[in-house]
Amino acid sequence: MSHDPHCIFCKIVAGQIPSRKVYEDEDIFAFHDIAPWAPVHFLLIPKLHIPSMAQLAPEHERLMGKMMVLAPKLALEQGCKPYPEGGFRVLANTGLEGGQEVHHLHVHVMGGPRPWLKG
Repeated sequence: MSHDPHCIFCKIVAGQIPSRKVYEDEDIFAFHDIAPWAPVHFLLIPKLHIPSMAQLAPEHERLMGKMMVLAPKLALEQGCKPYPEGGFRVLANTGLEGGQEVHHLHVHVMGGPRPWLKG
């Protein structure tokens, strides 16, 4: 399925729900997380509706490679410090036990000082 009319991320891609866009091309949409865990926190999603990492197939290799190459570029543009002193985290929750809340494949990119390390 290329689009799920009930999926909140498909609605964001379609412009039916507003978001703070970071990046968009023909395959990928990136936007700021509405509840950030770090100073830099955005999501990379394929425009194609893929429910999770568990549904990836060989035909998705180019798409996922493109997302992973794009992550560091956008992380730097959004304010992450360069490697090795800076950096960022890439996280993809998969399934209910993996903590996935929205069932449209998405990758969190988080960087900057991490408040959970204080104290």
